[in-house]
Amino acid sequence: MSQKSQSLNSKSQVVTQGDRRAPNRAMLRAVGFSDDDFQKPIVGVANGQSDITPCNAGLGKLADIAADQIRKEGGMPQTFGTITISDGISMGTEGMKCSLISRDVIADSIETVCLGASMDAVICIGGCDKNMPGAMLGMARLNIPGIFVYGGTIKPGHLDGKDLTVVSVFEAVGQFGAGTIDKNQLTAIEKNACPGFGSCGGMYTANTMSSAFEAMGMSLPYSSTMANEDKEKELNTGLCAITLMNMIKQNILPRDIMTRKAFENAIAVIMAIGGSTNAVLHLLAIAHSADVNLTIDDFESIRKKIPLLCDLKPSGQYVAVDLHHAGGIPQVMKMMLNAGMIHGDCLTVTGKTVKENLEDIPDQPLANQNVILPINKPKSTEGHLVVLKGNLCAEGAIAKVSGVKTRKITGPAKVFDSEEECLDAILEDRIKAGDVVIIRFEGPKGGPGMREMLAPTAAIVGKGLGDKVALITDGRFSGGTYGIVIGHVAPEAQVGGNLALLENGDIINIDIEKNRVDVELTNEELDNRRNKFLPKEIKYKKGVLAKYAKVVSSASKGAVTD
Repeated sequence: MSQKSQSLNSKSQVVTQGDRRAPNRAMLRAVGFSDDDFQKPIVGVANGQSDITPCNAGLGKLADIAADQIRKEGGMPQTFGTITISDGISMGTEGMKCSLISRDVIADSIETVCLGASMDAVICIGGCDKNMPGAMLGMARLNIPGIFVYGGTIKPGHLDGKDLTVVSVFEAVGQFGAGTIDKNQLTAIEKNACPGFGSCGGMYTANTMSSAFEAMGMSLPYSSTMANEDKEKELNTGLCAITLMNMIKQNILPRDIMTRKAFENAIAVIMAIGGSTNAVLHLLAIAHSADVNLTIDDFESIRKKIPLLCDLKPSGQYVAVDLHHAGGIPQVMKMMLNAGMIHGDCLTVTGKTVKENLEDIPDQPLANQNVILPINKPKSTEGHLVVLKGNLCAEGAIAKVSGVKTRKITGPAKVFDSEEECLDAILEDRIKAGDVVIIRFEGPKGGPGMREMLAPTAAIVGKGLGDKVALITDGRFSGGTYGIVIGHVAPEAQVGGNLALLENGDIINIDIEKNRVDVELTNEELDNRRNKFLPKEIKYKKGVLAKYAKVVSSASKGAVTD
């Protein structure tokens, strides 16, 4: 029996094999099944509803809408929840170590429930950053009909005629430390930055990943930039449920959609919209689960061919809802398709190809908007996520260069073994123009958990040093980060990567144009220091952080755990 037929017949085998299956049926009758329902496809409705974060607080109503529509379309919905960690709330704390870990916990939970309950299909509804890649990892592993529903973005906050996002608050902390705003202004920004439900509003990680999955074909057109609180998000969720039922009928599986070409489309669109560095980590992990051969070097080769077409925060002016009103991801993709920058023959959840989905989209963006730029007048002629190599990152590192004027910097290292130590130094004015800040032992194993460094990077910007100070880390960056920042350094410090061998005052050379980041030390000196190196003791001996540190792979491979 083929993999496809197995995935669609699993439930019918469970419920039709005579009296041996009577106990299974009895359990299902208790949750509302009738005789006829046993012949219907059982569809998981996986969702991350949680009051922990505004990103997920609005997902419950979408899960209800999806379940109702699945029932109307002849399926049997089975709703179950999964976890979330708010990056914005945990940022700068020990809790941030759980953020990346949550991606794999989400994937494991979706896979476990769908396998354990022999589900025939799954619709995944997520909001915060790791919900989306977690859901995609789960769907790729299961390979039963699946579709992703993004919970939607938050609308921008407003103060003194300016749009605000959560990143505005992090930067305001640095501005307050620099004395450029007072306590009242800081408090006003805090109170107005996040006006309601939805994921962080700029082209940060949540909106980056939702856009990537729309580009990949695993979500419906336009769905990735809708606001959580708008009625169209509810209507779109019902349409997603109808689409999934059609996928069951047509036997369309995730791995039919998640091909090498589809990943190339996702990478190209991320480059065009100015997406988060986290997309590199997550797409590598999803490709691993989908058995697609994708490497960190593929991002660099695609980057060189794709212009930056959208003027979006954090380095630009606009937020995701502005992109939505300007034509959304379909408008960006239509322009790219016409220019030969993406593959039009890739299958999508609609049952149509990318080209067919885009058939009625205008060739050019609306003239009365400035979010999507003409393809011949981009913000940059090349993509913004640069893969670097060198004696500090033999396996690779990622630099986000959108809005960065300084592409080459040489300066002395200021070395810190944790994010907290570094942030204290920034706020106490111990970091000066020309310094190269090093934050190490924050990698997947060393953290453990690969924390995001939004607090230090935003504080640097708030201090007015955004174009004057570089920051290098084996940790990650928030999608809201910008400036001269290099993350995902691999091998990480914990496993003896050269980042662990640096000392204060070592001269660091960064050359974005040549894709290099190096320390001015001879191989002999590096070897001498390596002979004295001892890994930092990981304080977590039991529990999820300890388990994660034991099994997680290098960031250059997506920090996968299987």
